[in-house]
Amino acid sequence: MKISKEWGFVSVQIAYNPYYVEQLKELGGKWYPKEELWRLPPSQYEAVVELFERNKKIQNSQVEDIDKIQDIINDLRRLGYSEKTIKSYKSHLKSFLSYSENSCNLQTINSYLLELLEVKHSSHSYCNQAVNAIKIYARKYSNIEEIEIIKIPRPKKEKKLPKVMSQDEVKAILDATNNMKHKTELMIAYSCGLRVSEVAAIKVTDIDSQRMVVMIHQGKGRKDRLTLLSEKMLDQLRDYYKEYHPKEWLFENPKRDGPISSRTLQAVFNNAVNKVNIKKHLTFHSLRHSFATHLLESGVDLRYIQELLGHSSSKTTEIYTYVSLRSIQNITNPLDTL
Repeated sequence: MKISKEWGFVSVQIAYNPYYVEQLKELGGKWYPKEELWRLPPSQYEAVVELFERNKKIQNSQVEDIDKIQDIINDLRRLGYSEKTIKSYKSHLKSFLSYSENSCNLQTINSYLLELLEVKHSSHSYCNQAVNAIKIYARKYSNIEEIEIIKIPRPKKEKKLPKVMSQDEVKAILDATNNMKHKTELMIAYSCGLRVSEVAAIKVTDIDSQRMVVMIHQGKGRKDRLTLLSEKMLDQLRDYYKEYHPKEWLFENPKRDGPISSRTLQAVFNNAVNKVNIKKHLTFHSLRHSFATHLLESGVDLRYIQELLGHSSSKTTEIYTYVSLRSIQNITNPLDTL
């Protein structure tokens, strides 16, 4: 880049950049292709210099932001955070620093959270995760007192009921899935109450047919747990193994050099739901919700369901009492007594 004052105009030589093109045009600049330079009125010299100085500061700030975010990522890895959480925090910090222009104070934090809620209409859980990421950044790279960081307001947690299918709907989805691998993936998610990431991470050695359990290694919260292995599931797994011969991972990716992706599993579930034309808004996680609800409706104690799902708190498991039909169906509707 070169800026010079010449007789009657300011000349600017710079590599093509869409941002600079717009800015130079706004300052009254004109492009001269033969000379490969821009010419502006002499009165705009200071404005052109300021434009490039400001952009240089922004670029330096962006490099600094990248280094800070990477430093935080390294800290999170050392603390044992999951890669999924690290990826989410990285995304939140990039968005926040872009919005705040590298200014981390209570005013910019609060205005950013307001932007997420009122302008972008982000969910409360998304905003709460943003708060978690910003607090980590603020503790390390701001002058905000710890007491003030603790007081950063959070949106009230939304109370949403899980999306649950009836047993007939689950059966319809499984019956509509003809591909053996896909059917086995959906069956084990439902019969074991697994998250999509847990299905993807199952290894052949995690299936214990002697004890009739499935070992889940390092699920959410870095916890190991055991869950049920049904007789019907075991028969399905034996047929699946004879046809696909998985080596390490129970469900391999197309190259057979690693596990299947969570995205692929979600697509398998979506295709199955579309086949049976269920109108509910469902995700792969609905299989896990349905597993828990159907156990509760069959009379299984909530404490056992908590263990099978790997919940740290019983309050998390109690949400299924709100969607269970076991108690609701025993209530006589007053309309029926009229």
